[in-house]
Amino acid sequence: MKKSQIIILVVGIAVIGLLYSLPRVVVDNEEGNAEIVDQGNISGPSVETLHDAPLSEEARETLDAIASKLKGETDKEKFAILADTLALIYAQVGKFDSAAYFLEQAALKLDNLQTWEKTGEAYYEAYTFALNEQKVAYLADKSRTYLNKVLEVNPQRLDLKTKVAMTYVSSANPMQGITMLREILEEDPTNEDGLFNMGVLSMQSGQYKRAAERFEELVRYHPDHLQGQFYLAVSYFESKQTNKAKRQFQEVQSMTTDPMVLASVESYLEKL
Repeated sequence: MKKSQIIILVVGIAVIGLLYSLPRVVVDNEEGNAEIVDQGNISGPSVETLHDAPLSEEARETLDAIASKLKGETDKEKFAILADTLALIYAQVGKFDSAAYFLEQAALKLDNLQTWEKTGEAYYEAYTFALNEQKVAYLADKSRTYLNKVLEVNPQRLDLKTKVAMTYVSSANPMQGITMLREILEEDPTNEDGLFNMGVLSMQSGQYKRAAERFEELVRYHPDHLQGQFYLAVSYFESKQTNKAKRQFQEVQSMTTDPMVLASVESYLEKL
């Protein structure tokens, strides 16, 4: 789950709660035979539900003015510029689904590799922050649609393939995502996103020793990966490897000055 998603949100034991808020998949010791639990209705929410969230009056006036220009713009390039501007504003206020929606409008006009990737990435970011199951499924499907268009042209883009894999984990066919992650690691055993996400999935299913193995691989090849270092410590802690957990939490302490991360580390150390 790239980009920012987890470590800065962690305070103390809340990290475990966050793991259980991820797509609910059961993975065996070989990271296979996964099954999804309670996916619910996967039909898409309305556009209004996606991007008509409350904004400040000033921000709303700015957005309305640009949106008004967008409706009347017939030139494809100018339309795309206006749509990108709207997307940027929405992203800056944390409304990632709205940003993705407007990038998609530009992609529908220009229909090229660059706009497909921007739209797919934007929908993936919105997906990573979504909480409602219906919305998660809708945003995941949108992300796959555009990222797969890029992968058809550039199948070597393992970074995008990893994102597609993770959207499948929250779908009715989670094994497809796990299979894709395995394929990525077969092609590139040091792949940062692949190792991290396999570790997270193992944590979520309670396989902390297996998770520790994944995170050990991750930090061996990518020692500056703070999330991986932290989750390695948590995996040691949960698998009762007390001495390793203590040393690893101390390692995390030496890597960051982020007060939220340090507070979380301290809470674990107090329990050791």
